[in-house]
Amino acid sequence: MSGMKWTPELAVLRGFPIDAERQQWKQEGVAGSESGSFLHLLLEGNYEAILLNSFTQNIFNSTKMTEGKIDSYLEKQILTFLDFSSDLDKTQRQQLIFLIGVSSLQLFVQSNWTGPLVDLHPQQFLPSVLFQQFSEVKGLDAAVLSLLLLDGESIYSLISKPVLLLLARVILVNLRHKLTAIQSLPWWTLRCAGVHQQLLEERSPQLSALAQGCMDQVMKLENLFVGDSGRYLSIQFHLECAYIFLYYYEYKKAKDQFSIAKDISKLQIDLTGALGKRTRFQENDVAQLILDVRREGDVFSDCELSPAPTPQEHLTRNLELNDDTVLNEIKLADCEQFQMPSLCAEELAVILGICTNLQKNNPVHKLTEEELLAFTSCLLSQPKFWAIQTSALMLRTKLERGSTRRVERAMRQMQALADQFEDKTTSVLERLKIFYCCQVPPHWAIQRQLASLLFELGCTSSALQIFEKLEMWEDVVICYERTGQHGKAEEILRQELEKKETPSLYCLLGDVLRDHSYYDKAWELSQHRSARAQRSKGLLHLRNKEFNECVECFELSVKINPMQLGVWFSLGCAYLALEDYAGSAKAFQRCVTLEPDNAEAWNNLSTSYIRLKQKVKAFRTLQEALKCNYEHWQIWENYILTCTDVGEFSEAIKAYHRLLDLRDKYKDVQVLKILVRAVIDGLTDRSGGVTTSLRGNLQELFGRVTSRVTNDGEIWRLYAQLYGNGQSDRPDDNEKAFQYLSKAYKCDIQSSCWEKDIASFKEVVQRALGLAHVAVRCSENKAHPQEAVRVLSSARLNLRGLLSKAKQLFADVASGEISRELADEVAAMDALVMELQELSNQLRDQY
Repeated sequence: MSGMKWTPELAVLRGFPIDAERQQWKQEGVAGSESGSFLHLLLEGNYEAILLNSFTQNIFNSTKMTEGKIDSYLEKQILTFLDFSSDLDKTQRQQLIFLIGVSSLQLFVQSNWTGPLVDLHPQQFLPSVLFQQFSEVKGLDAAVLSLLLLDGESIYSLISKPVLLLLARVILVNLRHKLTAIQSLPWWTLRCAGVHQQLLEERSPQLSALAQGCMDQVMKLENLFVGDSGRYLSIQFHLECAYIFLYYYEYKKAKDQFSIAKDISKLQIDLTGALGKRTRFQENDVAQLILDVRREGDVFSDCELSPAPTPQEHLTRNLELNDDTVLNEIKLADCEQFQMPSLCAEELAVILGICTNLQKNNPVHKLTEEELLAFTSCLLSQPKFWAIQTSALMLRTKLERGSTRRVERAMRQMQALADQFEDKTTSVLERLKIFYCCQVPPHWAIQRQLASLLFELGCTSSALQIFEKLEMWEDVVICYERTGQHGKAEEILRQELEKKETPSLYCLLGDVLRDHSYYDKAWELSQHRSARAQRSKGLLHLRNKEFNECVECFELSVKINPMQLGVWFSLGCAYLALEDYAGSAKAFQRCVTLEPDNAEAWNNLSTSYIRLKQKVKAFRTLQEALKCNYEHWQIWENYILTCTDVGEFSEAIKAYHRLLDLRDKYKDVQVLKILVRAVIDGLTDRSGGVTTSLRGNLQELFGRVTSRVTNDGEIWRLYAQLYGNGQSDRPDDNEKAFQYLSKAYKCDIQSSCWEKDIASFKEVVQRALGLAHVAVRCSENKAHPQEAVRVLSSARLNLRGLLSKAKQLFADVASGEISRELADEVAAMDALVMELQELSNQLRDQY
């Protein structure tokens, strides 16, 4: 990559030149050159003119087509121009091809994302030799779409002007190694990869690797980000990287990129509370959640380097709520306190990025919705840029569709967003400002959201009409299936298959009929390249619990496209069902690599490790699972068991506390037994520390457990063991042990059937005898004789009650003799009752 950059590159990235740059171009003679005229057209947003220029058409023209594929033909023509044209020097040739590539990408984005509609046809700028093998443009489009397929994933069929993306891809991706004079080329390659990815059904490993490589290259271009201009561009670049990382499940990297962009912008962005009113009839101001945005110093004072705001009449209108109760926006008691500074494009894009990151990294919850609405209110309070306005309105509409008071506004707003694509009042140049920093959805995705909302509101026919117009057959099928019209779903798919057979249509027919033969047909039709066919076939096998066949299909699918998170997860579950724990560990490992915040995958990975006897690995994976989902009690339960297995006793105590937070009456006697034994015996934990030091923590835990679970004698006895079981040298500990053993005894005699079974009865007798001995020990340390007598009397009453029960239940009716099995216990109880009576009498003499 060349160390020097072409002077206009910054303006091309920014989308507009500044006065100083225009002056410099005049001095350098840029304006008068062929690339200068192309540059002028590009910066005016007149992308069609570049493609219709005779110079461009001469590059593409050829008398015959020797290449079988369109992309190969275009590549060959461009290479011929770059290597052999004598009209211009090498650097100028590269600059021209670069500008054609950027124009193609921008025009493609205009055709599918921003609008207004582009009145340009491939025949106008491509040579007639390309059309000899196609009878109509649809044939050309189908051929181009097949070339844009990557990693066995289907592509949306109604993409407008796909040949523009193909041309951009040929220049910015395939031939990027030839454009060494363009320093900023990797950034445009990154943008091309990001646009291409949004057309595919699933994440593409090829595009992911390409994007990562481009990001690394741009990071090394230090002189691209110097000075004031570099600061603005740096924010844009880090935001673009963050969205790419988010799309490929790299949430931590995305968060880091958003943070870097925020740090460069020097914005202080905080969710805070402010007094205000939300309803028309509210009398008192109450706390409302708002976004407080402050600027640290005057960092972005040079507004010339940031895009100029678009006039408000050219932006999508933010529709009023028009509700009889809820106000259109929060009315703050003190508006001046939270007055937001006037923000530039990059600053607004940073706020939008942080909002998007918040949405992706938090569960669907009422509190999350309120936080996101605070962000959208902030963004919509400064309507300046088409891309930011559209993104904020889209997000607010998604949040409001679940509210009965706001759903009507959500539908009207979504309709307005769908209609703006065809509106010609706003130029493409205005719409493309800050576009790549905002992740605006393509226009068909907005229409799909509208149809989905209509279906939720019961407007099924209107929703179906939109889905059918968009040729989104999967959504059409879902609509019919949900309304119980299974036959209609099959009928419409067969009609489409009669027009043209495609793997995706056969997959959908297989989904409807649950028939493997249609997936096989799709697989053959795709020439064994459809990841979707094997994915759908595998899911049907999984539904039918045919795990061996299911594993085969999923393995084939992930071999074609390894970035299918859902397939890796399902594959792991199938391996678990087959008890192939090495296979499940590998599958769930891929899941957590793709999506590090997938708590379920971490939990299942730990289960695999436990089965493989790799308990330390299981412990670590469960720690990761809990970072992702702190509220999932099943994960905590697995964690506590693994902690006790690997000797992480301190962590086990913390985990037990958390389970009590999540499940009020939670108990696990086995875990408590292990913890008590570890503390009493002074076992060493995993790190080599002695567990005796945890006695206080464990006593605190037992205090909490016994306050929730009061009727389990085993837990009370374990609690008593922690205090020496009545054999301690400390009177206070013996007193507590006596209390807990007394409660344990009450639980024993309140349980059912213990007195009918002689073995159970003997066990209760032994516990009562033990309790009596502890009572004697406690009485010796009582300050007052009355208290000692009370303790001894309690133990004596317990024993008398058991003696009475023994005579009643286990005595011979004729002779009145106690069963021989209980003779020793009865004798011991008689002797102890006498001893307790004698001790009580001695103590009474001291009154």
